[in-house]
Amino acid sequence: MDPATRQHEHIKMRLRLAGSSLANIARELAVAPTTVTIVSKGARRSRRIEAAIAEKLGECPSTLWPERYRPRCNTGAGPLPAGGGAPSPNH
Repeated sequence: MDPATRQHEHIKMRLRLAGSSLANIARELAVAPTTVTIVSKGARRSRRIEAAIAEKLGECPSTLWPERYRPRCNTGAGPLPAGGGAPSPNH
């Protein structure tokens, strides 16, 4: 099994364990289930779909697909500031 397929199957398993599925995400986002599958498999990109999958799994998209993102998220440390950089020392 190639790495992209293995990752896709792992995501599907984790979604099932979390009580969701790629089909549920498709319904929530009002997109075709095949669109979510194609994104999960890595054949196409959609930050919105990647973010929805990651949110269901309590992860950052960069954790699930490190090859697609520059590392930006430290799960558990809270979101990055709107500018994407480090928080200012005054806040």
